Amino acid sequence: MPTYGYRCTACSHEFEREQRITEEPIKVCERCDAPVKKIIYPVGISFKGSGFYVNDYKGSGPAATPAPVTTTTESAPAAAATPAPAATPSTAKE
Repeated sequence: MPTYGYRCTACSHEFEREQRITEEPIKVCERCDAPVKKIIYPVGISFKGSGFYVNDYKGSGPAATPAPVTTTTESAPAAAATPAPAATPSTAKE
């Protein structure tokens, strides 16, 4: 049977009870008869075995290498760009 935890809203007393899933949840504190709330416990998950990582899958060919990441930035279209000043004869190299 599952174990459920409860916390009193008045005196903060915490207690656990083994109950069937079909049973009605406890509604009052065993110490002060105030309303109680069910405590939700975090669940631990453990992934065992293969198949959880990219490197767990064997490729059909040579060792697979990740594709290079390319980043693009938005820029103004080439037609709208400001042209660079033209080289003058005094600055141009021959």
